[in-house]
Amino acid sequence: MRAAALLSLLIVLPGPALHAQSAASLLQRAADDFRRLRSLSADFDQVVKNEMVGTFTSRGALVQSGASRLAMRFGDPKGEAIVIDGTYIWIYTPSTAPGQVLRVPIASASGYGVNLLGWLLDRPAERYHASYVRQDTVDGATVDVITLEPAVAGLPFTGATLWLARSDGLPRRIEVTEPSGNHRTVTLSHLKPNPELPPNAFVFTPPKGVKIVDR
Repeated sequence: MRAAALLSLLIVLPGPALHAQSAASLLQRAADDFRRLRSLSADFDQVVKNEMVGTFTSRGALVQSGASRLAMRFGDPKGEAIVIDGTYIWIYTPSTAPGQVLRVPIASASGYGVNLLGWLLDRPAERYHASYVRQDTVDGATVDVITLEPAVAGLPFTGATLWLARSDGLPRRIEVTEPSGNHRTVTLSHLKPNPELPPNAFVFTPPKGVKIVDR
């Protein structure tokens, strides 16, 4: 009986180490797959919670190409957009800032802006400690859930969780906790790697009468 118990203990003990190794390899696979992408498109649902302010939801479609080109065009709130065109970040949110669009040079932008994937999947082995949580499903896809703890100073959030699809290694859901107290969840559906994008995919043209505010 004692021998059987000892054998059982020896079998169980490697579990955490295997999970840690699995989390690191899953994260690295996601980073490698993301880096190889020419483009990405998906529908998104976003929920931002803050204990002091409340809960805000939004949804729309996004396209991305590399770290410096991303467009989030909202169906709710309708007509809003956040676009990174390679030089500027354009933020048009008339529901909270009517009559204006904010234009911020990428080089001077602080924080991670809207490019969550870039921050989470760029050099992850240097930036994060990864831990395996569980298997799950998102939008019908089987995913592995891992948590990320910042390993270096200067990252724009205090913790993150990724739901990585087993089919292609790419995230289907992202949760981050920001120093401001915001808890942001972005769920991706109908994700398409390497779609053909129109030439104006990352072009933002301010609506007539809207003032451009430079920061």
